[in-house]
Amino acid sequence: MLFFDFNEKSSLLLFFFIQGLVMSLLLLRKKWEGVHSAGWLSLLLLLFALYISPFMLGYSGWYGRDGYYEVLFYLPLQQVLLLGPIVYFYTKSLLDEGFKLTRKERIHFVPAILYLLYSFIIFIADFFILDEIYFYSDGQDKDFDLWYQILGFGSMLIYFLLSLQYYNRYKTKIFNELSYANEVVYRWVQHFLIALLMVLLLRILFFIINPEWGQFGRKFWYYLCFSMVFYYISIQGFAQSIQLANQPRFFRKEKEENEEIIKPEVQTSGLKEDPEKLHLWKKQLFDLVQNRKLYLNPRLTLSDMAKEMSLNTKQVSQVVNQGFDMNFNDFVNHHRTMALIEKLKAAEHQEKTLLALAYECGFNSKSTFNRAFKKETGKTPKIFLAEQVPNPDLKRQAQKKAGDL
Repeated sequence: MLFFDFNEKSSLLLFFFIQGLVMSLLLLRKKWEGVHSAGWLSLLLLLFALYISPFMLGYSGWYGRDGYYEVLFYLPLQQVLLLGPIVYFYTKSLLDEGFKLTRKERIHFVPAILYLLYSFIIFIADFFILDEIYFYSDGQDKDFDLWYQILGFGSMLIYFLLSLQYYNRYKTKIFNELSYANEVVYRWVQHFLIALLMVLLLRILFFIINPEWGQFGRKFWYYLCFSMVFYYISIQGFAQSIQLANQPRFFRKEKEENEEIIKPEVQTSGLKEDPEKLHLWKKQLFDLVQNRKLYLNPRLTLSDMAKEMSLNTKQVSQVVNQGFDMNFNDFVNHHRTMALIEKLKAAEHQEKTLLALAYECGFNSKSTFNRAFKKETGKTPKIFLAEQVPNPDLKRQAQKKAGDL
């Protein structure tokens, strides 16, 4: 029968440990159902559970019991050099539906593999080569050596920054390609990265508060706080994995759509050096938007616009960026807002709600409409409408119409 001292410390960490293992298995099942990012999160939660396990077992008395600590010392339970790459690849898999680990990217796992090899060599040397325990003669677990913990913290920080950079690239890309970008900014990635930042800050904070980091008994509060963040990531990450199959993801690294219409003689960075061509395409784009009213399509993309102009997406993006000093999302929402203002001037708000008019102009969510309208006019729709109606009775009616906005 296994010995386990159920006290306040060990029992609390045991709860988070078991919860992590259960959520890891549930996410693994989601991966088998086709949600590829769930596989990376499953592995991350398993690593988190193993990360707190030495302290859970330590507070339960395992490290002070013969036959237990001899085994625990040789198990590399804290894979701190593996956490960072898994975080990074989980972020990439969330934002890139076609993400697959390449041979080149496998190099990210080399430090963790080297540490596993180091742990294995120590085990072989102490048990099978040397006549006595040598590497663990000091009775200290190598997972908690200062050099290894500092290296692990540095690794986590680097991969956190890489993940943040990747997410910022994703945001830039979708705002340059989608007219409904605000819907797919992917809030979970933001929250996930904030949770990771909290883990890093907790590490720094508790190191400052407790400079005697090597003392086992003084680490409980850090691991408890870490476990709470770990719990949040597991619950929210699993909830997101359930919805992920129906959520569009738009980050692309591969070829553009409709490459057959690409004109290879046009370079991607010199339209400002060719003002005549820029002016021509700018006029073509403006006429297309105004006459064809493409902005009425709530799912309008840069690729759709490129088809209409017989250009590729990079060329159209340049026309929008350099010709109108906007990204594609702002450009389309500008025209939607102007169309709505025209409807307000025609007093259509007396027959329909503002939100209904917004949908008619191509907006497909209340939040996106409010954000775009205020960015364009500097005022909320409610305030703008009230100021445009001079008659007090009509003004009250307009305010009532806009009350939900």
